[in-house]
Amino acid sequence: MATTSRISTAEEAVARIAYLSSDLIVSVQPAQAIDSEFSSHLQQFAGRKEKSVVAATENGVPEIEIVRHNADPLLSAFAPIRHGKLVSVTTSSSILVSSVPHLYRLANFPVVIHVSLQPANYPDYSSITSIRNSGFTFLQSETLQEAQDLALTAHALAIKSGKGVIHFFDAGSSAQDQEISCEDADVVKSVLDIDTVKAFQGGKIGGESIYADDGRVATISETSAHASGLSSVMEGVEATSAPNLPLDRIASEKHSEASSVGSSKSGRESSVEGKESVSSATTVEPTTTRPVTSDDIYNFVTAIWAQLKQNVGREYTPFQYSGPSNAEDALFIFGSDVGIFAKAIDAAKPSEIYAKAGVITARLYRPWLGSKLIEAIPKSIKRLAVLEQIRRKTTKWGPLLLDLLSTLKASPGGGVQTIIGHQLGYIAPETVQQALRGVFQNLKSKKPVQNLEVGNAEGPAESSKDYEFSQPKVESAYMKILDQIFGSRLYLANALDSQNAGISPTISSTPEFGFGSLVARKEHRQRFVGEVQKATSSKSLKNEAARKLLSSWATSTSDDKKASELADEVISSLEADGSKVSKELLASKGLFRKESSWLVGSDAWAYDLGNSGVHHVIASGENVNMLIIDSTPYSERTAADAVRRKKDIGLYAMNYGNAYVASVAVYSSYTQVLQAMIEADQFNGPSVVVAYLPYFKENDSPLTVLQETKKAVDLGYWPLYRWNPNNEEKGEANFSLDSERIKKELKDFLARDNHLTQLMKRHPEFSSNLSQDYGSEIRALQKRKAKDAYAQLLEGMFGAPLTILFASDNGNAETLSKRLGNRGKARGLKTIVMAMEDYPLEDLPNEENIVILTSTAGQGEFPQNGRAFWDAIKDNTELDLASVNFSVFALGDSHYWPRKQDKHYYNKPGKDLDRVMANLGGKRLADVGLGDDQDPDGYQTGYQAWEPLIWQALGVDKIEGLPEEPPPITNEDIKLASNFLRGTIEEGLADTSTGAISASDQQLTKFHGTYMQDDRDLRDERKAQGLEPAYSFMIRCRLPGGISTPKQWIQMDDISDEFGNETMKLTTRQTFQFHGVVKGKLKSAMRGINKALMTTIAACGDVNRNVMCSSAPTTSKYHRQVYACSQKISDHLLPSTTAYHEIWLKDENDKKTQIAGDAIQDFEPLYGPTYLPRKFKITIAIPPHNDTDVYAHDIGLIAIKGKDGQLAGFNLLAGGGMGVTHNNKKTYPRTGSNLGYVSKEQVHIACEKVMLVQRDHGDRKNRKHARLKYTMDDMGVDVFKGKVEELWGQKFEKARPFKFQSNIDTFGWQKDEHGLNHFTFFIENGRIEDTAQFPMKTGLREIAKLDKGEFRLTGNQHLIISNITDQDLPQIKEMMAKYKLDNVQFSGLRLSSSACVAFPTCGLAMAESERYLPELITKLEGVIEENGMRQDSIVMRMTGCPNGCARPWLAEVAFVGKAYGAYNMYLGGGYHGQRLNKLYRSSIKEDEILEIMKPLLKRYSLERKKGEHFGDFVIRIGMIAETTEGKTFHDDVGF
Repeated sequence: MATTSRISTAEEAVARIAYLSSDLIVSVQPAQAIDSEFSSHLQQFAGRKEKSVVAATENGVPEIEIVRHNADPLLSAFAPIRHGKLVSVTTSSSILVSSVPHLYRLANFPVVIHVSLQPANYPDYSSITSIRNSGFTFLQSETLQEAQDLALTAHALAIKSGKGVIHFFDAGSSAQDQEISCEDADVVKSVLDIDTVKAFQGGKIGGESIYADDGRVATISETSAHASGLSSVMEGVEATSAPNLPLDRIASEKHSEASSVGSSKSGRESSVEGKESVSSATTVEPTTTRPVTSDDIYNFVTAIWAQLKQNVGREYTPFQYSGPSNAEDALFIFGSDVGIFAKAIDAAKPSEIYAKAGVITARLYRPWLGSKLIEAIPKSIKRLAVLEQIRRKTTKWGPLLLDLLSTLKASPGGGVQTIIGHQLGYIAPETVQQALRGVFQNLKSKKPVQNLEVGNAEGPAESSKDYEFSQPKVESAYMKILDQIFGSRLYLANALDSQNAGISPTISSTPEFGFGSLVARKEHRQRFVGEVQKATSSKSLKNEAARKLLSSWATSTSDDKKASELADEVISSLEADGSKVSKELLASKGLFRKESSWLVGSDAWAYDLGNSGVHHVIASGENVNMLIIDSTPYSERTAADAVRRKKDIGLYAMNYGNAYVASVAVYSSYTQVLQAMIEADQFNGPSVVVAYLPYFKENDSPLTVLQETKKAVDLGYWPLYRWNPNNEEKGEANFSLDSERIKKELKDFLARDNHLTQLMKRHPEFSSNLSQDYGSEIRALQKRKAKDAYAQLLEGMFGAPLTILFASDNGNAETLSKRLGNRGKARGLKTIVMAMEDYPLEDLPNEENIVILTSTAGQGEFPQNGRAFWDAIKDNTELDLASVNFSVFALGDSHYWPRKQDKHYYNKPGKDLDRVMANLGGKRLADVGLGDDQDPDGYQTGYQAWEPLIWQALGVDKIEGLPEEPPPITNEDIKLASNFLRGTIEEGLADTSTGAISASDQQLTKFHGTYMQDDRDLRDERKAQGLEPAYSFMIRCRLPGGISTPKQWIQMDDISDEFGNETMKLTTRQTFQFHGVVKGKLKSAMRGINKALMTTIAACGDVNRNVMCSSAPTTSKYHRQVYACSQKISDHLLPSTTAYHEIWLKDENDKKTQIAGDAIQDFEPLYGPTYLPRKFKITIAIPPHNDTDVYAHDIGLIAIKGKDGQLAGFNLLAGGGMGVTHNNKKTYPRTGSNLGYVSKEQVHIACEKVMLVQRDHGDRKNRKHARLKYTMDDMGVDVFKGKVEELWGQKFEKARPFKFQSNIDTFGWQKDEHGLNHFTFFIENGRIEDTAQFPMKTGLREIAKLDKGEFRLTGNQHLIISNITDQDLPQIKEMMAKYKLDNVQFSGLRLSSSACVAFPTCGLAMAESERYLPELITKLEGVIEENGMRQDSIVMRMTGCPNGCARPWLAEVAFVGKAYGAYNMYLGGGYHGQRLNKLYRSSIKEDEILEIMKPLLKRYSLERKKGEHFGDFVIRIGMIAETTEGKTFHDDVGF
């Protein structure tokens, strides 16, 4: 092991020995993100790939498993030790007492636990004495060198004895020691005895759980010839005449198969099965087995120490005596001050009372070898002072004192006459002599005092709180919710920061302690009620009104609600009374209200429930609420649950029958958490709320927690439910399911009492989820059935077989595969076409011909539906493809990764697959084909060369009379055949067998305002479980100008809760968007939106979409005029089909409900049957604010004010657009061209004519070239303008002057010209939701309930509450402050940022956006603050793909998703939204982004000119070239 040659701390020394001597080290840490003194070294060793002496891993590096201290860490040792792994644990002493049940079971396994005693500056040795009878061997070290040597001793002893060893030490005792040399690895190897190690690793111990072998005892097997001379057959002792036989022959038939673990040399029985050891012995002696005894331990440890002495010259004995051989007095020290006492005695003057005294310490503390102690103590010793550093004594006498009394007083021959116990406190260096004088004066007195305290029992004054019991950051979410709901009523009985004098954090955080605290609290209130009753009958109150109120309260204490209602009046009257008794009662004024009492615990409470405090709380029937937070990530559930036997507390409590139970997850449903906690508080009896908050480390981002939560809830691992046994009395169901899937154990419980049937009746849409169990075996069965179904279809056909597999993200590889399959059938081949993930890999060696088409995702990765196949084949050494003919076609983009170091990502999946299949023996039908998006015909160029080679290899290349292939179905075909957007949407909605709709209907529903999506966070996990993707729908409203009434806001809020994912998105198109609407709720959601007098028609699709308008809060009259034009344009360009009303708005009699008039017509006077070639967007900006990005739209209207101050008309820009395809230079963003001025009376007509020219001249063959921007560039601006004017019959006037000053919102309060007030809220990335930290959604709803003013949505995804009178202002401000909505004190960078939705719902997303941009900004705000730019606005935008929903191409700095975690970086956009930016760096990750941005921001702060914006600055300094028009967007880019 290559390591540093010097060691300076005891923890480093111990960590190194544990690393060298283990297969697995369980590193117990205060938190996942906080290293212990051991783990920092362990991680360094592992990071350098340093090899262990014994680790049987492939690379020789031991495993390191990090476990939080409060997660029952010793459970992690059971499974590996049973499977032949040498396990060690590094921990502080804080876990020991709570781990007693596990220690008893582990004691007979060769596990080593290294314990650093805590607190670090004044350790409590009671952690050791409390567990001294657990069956472990205990070794104690004091110096740095001893820590290293005894750590090695512990590992060797565990291996030899088959028993657990605890090595404990106080690291502070050796803090001043000189550095030592690392122990030589050869010495470690010789002391451990590698033969014994390998014998143990070669087998396993029986039993599958920690409860399987509770009675297991470590035993020793020996030959009868040496039964009386045990030491002669022990490993490491020189006598070697004992026979070494195969272990299965040594074992007695009567001996348990799992009886022990031990040495093959010594002949002790091991559970290693069927392994033989080589020996020179030629005879066989009969063997016997017996338990390992204390004498055996002594023999083993002395043999180890003898070998250690031989190797390194250092000597150890079970008890260490230092001092004169003729001393009469001695100290026996069990604490951390041995060194300073010994030095003081050595330096003592002859006249000192403690001069010439001896010092005794225990190296081998357990087993307690009294006879060896007697041997170690000089016969001259008459008086012995025992110093024990035991801070939590459970008996009057210290445990060491009792050991010594039983040993020395009972020993023959007299010797020690006086043994006096002392309680050792903290000894400061300057008080050592004083302490020694006190001890020896007491010891030599005629009547010495037992249990005399020496030193400061409270420890040093600067003693710090034990950090290990700090609450993980992420777990504070539920604490905040409890505080929000109950406020001053909340009482946390076992809060981690409570001041429980004299009680250790370990004890005070247990359910038992908390329950006792609550019972005491209840009794306290009862006494308080008695005091109140006494006060009402006395004359000590000054105020008669106070006495009457107190009397009313006292008679209402049985009615919690009434008592709480009276509480405020009572408290006020007592404060006014001012008497002595009033002041006494007010000292406990919280007891006037019914408290909401809670115990808060972790998932550690879920182990061994029958013996835990949880059981006792539930069984008590007391009105106690328990909140139990489970932090096990879904991704780690299998490993954790299989070994650790964690039980379901919710099910346990429901089975008990008398408790309210809820299962909640704040990152899944905040509302359900609130509901459950309120119901738990109202329930009269025990309540259990199990709360999910998964995290890998305490500083995990909310995104990580969210993703893990979603998987767990969606797949039924963590179902959301509420169980109220009292509901039955009210005629309501006991069980309420708040998520869609439940796990088998919960289903079984519900089925017992027919709850499952009732649940299915209440939620028929969930029935398929509730009645099935899923697993990997289901997925395998699905694959097999699919393949067999194909085979059955092909039976009887002639021709060679051809299997075609595909992996596809965007559909190109899938389309090619299906077309290839059809062409193969036309040539007489028996073709099968399927996704790679659906193919049963075991069939691969039996294929005759197989071709695979794969696109390229991410950084040269397989698409999602090809990863499982690749993972199974890439390292497979068992597949034999010698009889398989294959070929691979890969689709990619040679310019997608432009940097030289990234070039190898081009078509990497296809190239890798071709290589691996050839290595497995496959024969190529044709060399790998490479499709390149940069070729003239894209990937088709390479494909057209590759496909004929396949037909040629299969001998079907010269087939004549092949039928003509039908052209592929395009969006234009779908629209034309849809009967004015009807398609088969109605039938698809009625199909309950799937959560999806057909591909063609997915295109049509866009016109109705909804997209089908699936949750990409859950794709892989659902696929593994045999489930279809988590399909849901996004709904977007059509809301011209973005104005909503308060009532409409509440209705939208209701829709998000009832039908969506409990959040709303305010979009960059100034409207509401809902996510997570499942198909069964889609129609109800649509009706709810229309009931609110809104609609969703034409919010998406190839039509004119939502018309935007500047919010302009300071010019309300002018805004109202412009807003009226946006409504007029929107209504004028609305599609005329009645399909929307037919599909979504039928009444109960299945008749059409007419919302917008009575006329029914099935033609489109503006659009025609195929509508527009692509989407069409219109926006209006009101100078000086370009807050709607007027240059970015198909039509941008700039409002022009007349001389009278009224709206006169608009400058009309045309041809703006944002959508781009990465590395496709034929696609680019474009800013609108100014066609001229149009009056307000004619503006809707002018917009119509622009749209009609696009309808008739736009590209309907290539959707990537179909937007108006390309039509204008193809035609030329002048020609296009002429076409518009020709249709219109009028000419555009000359454009009027205007000026923009910004394109961001102005936050905070503003007044308009009428004196009305407007407040702009900062809504980060437009997401309206409640979190534990910020109940934004609830707050906005409460403000809307006041029914004041109106709500304006901005184009930057923010919100304005408008038209608030001065009279209503205080009430609004009070409500805003209550819900923290008045905070706009964010950095200018954050206030100017914007992001699209991206993951998890957008199917086009390549990277995170909305969920990541806030994190990135946080990491940049430090440099912003340092350079005095907190208030400076820099427009930063992020999108998950290049389609441009957040309009990134106009931002001063933008990040556009390229692959997961990788972004293209763009610089140089105009601050007013008037100039496009340009690519600066391609495919960079967070570290590179920060490396670029931090120094750049600093340089900007130092070198900018007055008033110079960031986008202008980067152009001026030559960092990026200016983009002058869309067609030059790809010129002069970075790399």
